[in-house]
Amino acid sequence: MAGNRALRMGAILAGAAAVAAAGWALREVPAALGGRPSGRRAERMRRSPHFTGTAFANSSPVAVATPGQGGRLLRDMMASGPRRKPAGPVPVLVPSAAVESDLDIVWYGHATTLVEIEGRRVLFDPVWSDRCSPTPLVGPKRLHPLPVPAEELPPLDAIVISHDHYDHLDMATVRTLTRTQVAPFLVPLGVGAHLDRWGVPANRIIELDWDETCTIAGLRVILTEARHFSGRAFSRNPTLWGSWVLAGERRKVFYTGDSGYFDGYGRLGAQYGPFDVTLMQIGAYSPSWPDIHMTPEEAVEAHLALGGDLLMPVHWATFVLAFHGWAEPVDRLWREAKARGLRLAVPRPGERISVDRPPAVDAWWQALA
Repeated sequence: MAGNRALRMGAILAGAAAVAAAGWALREVPAALGGRPSGRRAERMRRSPHFTGTAFANSSPVAVATPGQGGRLLRDMMASGPRRKPAGPVPVLVPSAAVESDLDIVWYGHATTLVEIEGRRVLFDPVWSDRCSPTPLVGPKRLHPLPVPAEELPPLDAIVISHDHYDHLDMATVRTLTRTQVAPFLVPLGVGAHLDRWGVPANRIIELDWDETCTIAGLRVILTEARHFSGRAFSRNPTLWGSWVLAGERRKVFYTGDSGYFDGYGRLGAQYGPFDVTLMQIGAYSPSWPDIHMTPEEAVEAHLALGGDLLMPVHWATFVLAFHGWAEPVDRLWREAKARGLRLAVPRPGERISVDRPPAVDAWWQALA
């Protein structure tokens, strides 16, 4: 009897501890949802030609999910289908600290990418949390560790955010970088409200509309158009989204953010290109949402329209966000790049790439597919 009572008491204590842990984890959910633009920020948003009066809009109509696709999505979710996770550990490298050229790239996984350009450092879409979610309890979980802790990043000149979805804008990471770095955050219109709520000083927040430019550490940084959407809770498109141009005296970089293919890439290439390297979103596509994420073949078309030289894929390998196989995006990209005679680099997470001297593609991912 005493033993049974002890077991029951242990179970009760374990359950209470689990509930307490869940409550502790959930306490930050309201903050993680972000802030609501107000005051001068909201006034500036209303003046944007891309603001409809209640929300931001793309230059051409966008369907986030194709009508009538609910049944197909449910079937895809339940099907065994292709392998959506790697078959073994993803090789992760600790990036070398030695800069190899005046334009080096370090991809940390998913969209998180460090660009070292002409002696300056710009970090795109930093996400260091284990899940891209408002809570650590549920949501897409990281498939490989990060190459370095966020606290060990070198001094940055700018931190650039493409839009406010959880796999691109992470509260815990923003708080860490606010504490450990002095660089400003460059964000699309309205996204500064999230940073405000998370404790980023106002003098470190720079908000831009499409085709607006700011100069940071001698670099021109330009927010450009993308075909996507925004929102961290139930409202749709309360903040702007975009792609980014990073231009030094000699070198230029284009980062797509998240985007469906659109004919504006030709305009962006003519206006801001050509580019030494394009960082192209290639993963999390589906026939059910063709307007908001590119397929690998569309990424190649966009790269060519932009006047890109080296193509480097991002937005794959780290989180399961769609129903295609884990390695499918990069397999399709490599096949298309070879058919079109393009320069391509596919680094392992943490691998430093010199844009002028990238290593040959060695298909490192295929053993995990």
